[in-house]
Amino acid sequence: MDNRNTANDSRYLLEVRNLKQHFPIRTGWFTSKPLKAVDGVSFAIKPGETLGLVGESGCGKTTVGRTILHLYKPTSGEIIYNGTQVTPQNIKNFRQEMQIVFQDPYSSLNPRMTVSDIVGEPLDIHKLYSTKVERAERITELLNLVGLNSDHARRYAHEFSGGQRQRIGIARALAVNPKFIVCDEPVSALDVSIQAQVINTFEDLQKKLGIAYLFIAHDLLVVQHISQRIAVMYLGRIVEIADSDEVIDHPMHPYTQSLISAIPIPDPKIARTRQRIPLEGDVPSPLNMPSGCAFRPRCRYATERCAQECPSLREVAPGHQIACWNAHE
Repeated sequence: MDNRNTANDSRYLLEVRNLKQHFPIRTGWFTSKPLKAVDGVSFAIKPGETLGLVGESGCGKTTVGRTILHLYKPTSGEIIYNGTQVTPQNIKNFRQEMQIVFQDPYSSLNPRMTVSDIVGEPLDIHKLYSTKVERAERITELLNLVGLNSDHARRYAHEFSGGQRQRIGIARALAVNPKFIVCDEPVSALDVSIQAQVINTFEDLQKKLGIAYLFIAHDLLVVQHISQRIAVMYLGRIVEIADSDEVIDHPMHPYTQSLISAIPIPDPKIARTRQRIPLEGDVPSPLNMPSGCAFRPRCRYATERCAQECPSLREVAPGHQIACWNAHE
């Protein structure tokens, strides 16, 4: 069992270092190739902080979150939680500290279990109560915490709306008093009005309980609202990371600039003056990655160096990192 302390920065609750997740894909009877879903991701999250993780579908966002929790066994890299490296051998020791809220609030809930059983299951597994009365009181407390009530405990998942089902998933994640939660696109399947309510619930819980989030989403405005920092992913790598307002107002990586330019603006006068930066070509297959920078085939600033060397994250301003040889403001 690997419980060694690492020389991590004590300011951080979670550190991810050069994380890789490669899935072997069969290409013939006796041959296979690695699909590089996550290919060298590094970041850190402070206690009580929210880091937003954005990017196109298929860029590896969800895989990053699930690999951190060892729902997928990492191919390589380090995951350091509160000074201790997380490994397949000791991951059970961290299940109470790290939890996840899944994207689909229906398929993630067992339709044969009542809400009481769903929320109470983590309590049963970790033996966090001494009497049935204490268990019932804790379940009611958790439901009240996410905006539900004790009457809901006797119902089944199909009896609730999408927003209510997601609140049940949040209550289940909170049952073991975690300090870190992976929020895997928790509002993408909800109506816009319900999204705001769920986002507010996450923010209220963070203020009350001091939880840190890795908030995975497509909507940049939602991520800007809830996150202190934003990391932008492209084909398994982080290409830019900085404070939320800095990423939105001063994007430096060409891919981030294109994403920001696509954000709809409600004022038509301002929208007409804004320059749209469309991306040319298609996203390369992660099975056949281009040489050098993966974004090179779609980048208007690409040079010969981009074809030969893959850029690493470098700091171009205080707290602002990009992975690009030819970044332009």
